[in-house]
Amino acid sequence: MSFITENLKNITENIKKHSNSVNRNYNDILLIAVSKTFPVEYIKELYEFGIKNFGENKAQELRKKAEELKDYDIKWHFIGRIQTNKIKYIVPISEYIHSVFREKEIVEIDKIAKKHSKIQKILIEINVSGEETKGGIEPNELNELLKQAEKYENVKVVGLMTMAPYTNDENEIKKVFLGLKELRDKYVKDYPDLRELSMGMSNDYLIAIESGSTMLRIGSLIFGKRNYNIGG
Repeated sequence: MSFITENLKNITENIKKHSNSVNRNYNDILLIAVSKTFPVEYIKELYEFGIKNFGENKAQELRKKAEELKDYDIKWHFIGRIQTNKIKYIVPISEYIHSVFREKEIVEIDKIAKKHSKIQKILIEINVSGEETKGGIEPNELNELLKQAEKYENVKVVGLMTMAPYTNDENEIKKVFLGLKELRDKYVKDYPDLRELSMGMSNDYLIAIESGSTMLRIGSLIFGKRNYNIGG
């Protein structure tokens, strides 16, 4: 068993234990292995261990890996900042696009999805923490964007996504995650497809589980330290 498989085994066990401790069903939480910058051999190893959901944040790297792994039944998640001119590469491959927060992105996603006869599942990124360096709309802008998204037949908004602030203050992190859950709970009555909560990464996934996350985006805890000089 390699270090990657060992890491995955430990994390999976942690997710199960923590889910039980906060009265959540482990099966309601999807683990997305964030494979950005890591080679396809790592992805193949996790796939054989049962992981089918992988996250990438650059369109070119996503295309390259998807082509190399075309014989594998992988569900790809695009989690990076979106460039509208790269959407034509992202939509044909991605099961979910997590980082949508502008109507012009939705327009382009809808256009490309139509060409490929698919309904593209997206999550709207919310900047709950209010940090200027983070992407996403402000919470009070969600209602308007959900209304706009309804106009596009080939796009389905299935949830919300956020990133917690880089801090050791667990209360601050939990406040952000609970803020996203409150938003989802507020709008899910009018938008019943709005079920997913994509929140929680390697440093805060246990807090995310407590706060209602349905999608955990975990990379370095599984794969180790990243080399940002590779990929594209």
